[in-house]
This record gives sequence, structure tokens and C-alpha cells, in this order.
Amino acid sequence: MNPYLLQSQLQAYAASGLYPLHMPGHKRRVCPAPGLPYAWDLTEVPGVDDLHDADGILADAMARTAALWGARRSWYLVNGSTCGILAAVRAAVMTRRSRVLLCARNCHKSAYHAIELNDLQVRWLMPDRDRAFGIYGSVSPTEVEAALREYPDAAAVLLTSPTYEGALSDLERIAALCHARGVPLLVDEAHGAHYLPLAAPYGWQGGAVAAGADLVIQSPHKTLPSLTQTALLHLAGDAVPAEEVERQLDIFETSSPSYPLMASLDGCTGLLAAEGERWFAGWRQALDRFDEAIRPLRRLRVLCHGQDRAAGHPAIFTHDAGKLLIRGAGLTGAALADRLRTRFGLETEMSCGNCVLAMTSPCDAPDAADRLAKALLVLDGEDPGGPDPVWTVLPDPGPAVCTIAEALRRPRTLLPEAQAAGRTAAEYLWAYPPGVPLIAPGERITEEFLALTGALRQTGTRLHHTGGGDGQNIAVLT
Repeated sequence: MNPYLLQSQLQAYAASGLYPLHMPGHKRRVCPAPGLPYAWDLTEVPGVDDLHDADGILADAMARTAALWGARRSWYLVNGSTCGILAAVRAAVMTRRSRVLLCARNCHKSAYHAIELNDLQVRWLMPDRDRAFGIYGSVSPTEVEAALREYPDAAAVLLTSPTYEGALSDLERIAALCHARGVPLLVDEAHGAHYLPLAAPYGWQGGAVAAGADLVIQSPHKTLPSLTQTALLHLAGDAVPAEEVERQLDIFETSSPSYPLMASLDGCTGLLAAEGERWFAGWRQALDRFDEAIRPLRRLRVLCHGQDRAAGHPAIFTHDAGKLLIRGAGLTGAALADRLRTRFGLETEMSCGNCVLAMTSPCDAPDAADRLAKALLVLDGEDPGGPDPVWTVLPDPGPAVCTIAEALRRPRTLLPEAQAAGRTAAEYLWAYPPGVPLIAPGERITEEFLALTGALRQTGTRLHHTGGGDGQNIAVLT
């Protein structure tokens, strides 16, 4: 079986001898930079289909992808998962004609932007907090059930599972609660594209498509062999019509999609179909070796790995074994990441607060997890050189004075953060990654929030302001 259906079609078209009196401007003659696949960087011409009206090779490729993930239908996205989240929320809003979204507080900033663009009222679903690592855990079905009783006509429930740190929610129970009320369940599964049927025998169960979510957004480039900026939108339920999803994708996705990016998604599908079982078996073996190797750790901890057991984290329903969240006793996350980089040649995904995140995938080198285990054992035996950094558990948000969209329309001013308690935020603050807002426009600034930002800065975490704040000042409503 040819795993590269779309690429083969593009290469055949490029070799056809037809001269391109059309876009793109490089005309398949001038390579913009060495190594780029410019020879099959095409536009929507006969023979290579049209993403926004697919009835040929792209339709076949997306159908193959849907079958692999077990979805009713799948769409290729070349604007990342952000595009899919914006389109999914808008499609649910237009279908349900509701201005209320039940949304997990730990969703990516793109979910907040969907709330902002649609001028929605939001009822936050607060995940449980894991105190050992200072992170958001899972959203409980009980929390979702209470919100559905309060807002039975909500446009949708939107959750992130797995989270950036690998916490999954009980999506099967949550989907049943949503569907009993006729409310669509949307899942940002950007970090869980590897939750597909062929991976389930190797420990990756609990994915959103299998659980019965209505719309699922994934970023294969995060954990699978696909290029950055590629994403998938799966239709798995029937609460949101496919026609409405397509209409919203016409709005939020570029009208000039990149064929190399789409070929990447199709190639990812083909490779998984051909090699996936072998890859996932190897990934599981590598993670099992890592677990065994780090058991002697005394000071460092890895969430749900080694001697750190899932039973010690009641806030997390289940954890994605491919995410290695490391907490360094006596070291900030930034300091631990720097030692792994400079001394061991290991570049980690993210450092925030006291933690470092190492992301693995089925495409890792066979010895990658072994190298990390050896490095952690060396660092564990060294004096970290100081007391444990100050840390605080993520607080509940302050009460909302108005919607996000309304707050962004109102006059604002900059105020020193030390004087901001009790005022109303006029901007977002987040650490990127993971890009989860710590405060949203329209929310009261609390003493707990200011303690959190202070603790994060002490650990070397950089916070991004969106409305003119700069680390000492914050934008507030006048």
C-alpha cells in the first residue's frame, strides 16, 4: 500500500509538463529556500482537488484519515488546531443559537478567542488541581453535570484532554452527560492525536473520538509524524451538522491551503496505517524502560512514572504516559531545563514554575528516553544548591464583571500590579507554552492571582501580556 497518496498525485501533476500560469509565484522553478518541497507546492487546479470543495484526491485522503481514527468524517487543517477550535465553537453556537459556553478553565487561548469573537457568556468548568506538581488535573463529570443543570441550553461543553501535561478527563462519562441533555461535546485533543484505535492495545485508551465526543480537534504535529501547523478536525457525533462545520472552516481556514502541509497529514495517516502498531509497541517499551530506570530517583519526581504512582494524584482521572513532567527538588523548572540542555544535550518542551516537560512520541530515537533517565539519575544525586523554589497552586479565577468581549471594548489604563487587587483585568496573561490564560479580560484581579504571577516570575517563567502590561504593570478597566 502506498502511504503517500497525495504526495504521489502532486508529484505526478508536477511532472505532467503543464506550465503553471497560476499561483504560487515561484512557478516550481525557484526554490524559496534549500530543502523546501517547492516542486509539489501547488494550488487548486484540476487533478489535485480543492480542500474547501473536495471531491477527488483530498476527499479520498481525508476519508482514509477518518477511517483510521474511527471518525464519521475528518477535515485537514493547515492553520493548526486554533483554526479547528474557532470553527467548532462557532458551528456549535450557530447550531444551538445559544450565547453560553461551558468551557474548561484550562483551555488553550484559542478557546478564549472563540469566546471573545462570539461575545459569549462563559461558565467555567474548573479542573481539579494537583498539588504535588502545581498543575491543572482533570475536569470531573460532577462539575460538568452541575453546569449542565445550570445551563441546559448551552451551546456546547468544551474541554481539553489530554492537557499539556498529560491529564485526561473521563470523556466517556462526560459525553453521556452532554448527550442526555442534547448539548454537543467539543474536545481540544491537540496533544492527543495519538489516541486512535491502533494505539489502544499499547496503553493509549480514553481518546475523545472513541468516547463519543461530537467534534474533536487534534494536532498530529505534536506527537505524530506530521509538519508543524497541521491539524485535524474530526466529526464523531451528530449534534453539530457537518455542513455547519464546513461553513465555519470556510471562514477560519485559509483559502490558499498548503499542499505540502496537506501531504504531510496524508503521509502521517499512511505511515500510521503501515507502521503504527510497531511504532506504538516500541514507544510503550521505551517508556516501560524509562519507568524502571528512574525508580532510584530520590529528589526528582516524574508525574505518574517511576515511583510516582497515579494513586497519589486523585485530581487526575488518568495520565498520558508519553508526557514526562519532571519536578526538580531545589531547582526551578528553568534551571533544570538549562542543565538538561547544556550538560546532556537534551532540549525539553517547556519549563514553567518548578516543572519541566519532556514530550515523547512513537517517532523518538530508540535510546531517547534512556538518555533522559540517565541524565535525571545524575542530577538527582547532585546538590541542587538551594531550597525548593516558592510555588503556589493555581487559584480559582476572580469573579467576572462582564464578558471578555465587553471588557476588550471598554477604556483601559495601566496600573502597577501591586496596586491592582480588586480591579478588573483588561488583558490576558499567560505563560506560553502552554498558552492557558491565567486571567481573562473582565475578571477581577485577586490577591491569589498576584501571588501566582509573583511565584511564576520567581521561577524564571515569562508571562505574556496582551494589552500593554509589561511584568510590572497590568492593563485594567478604567
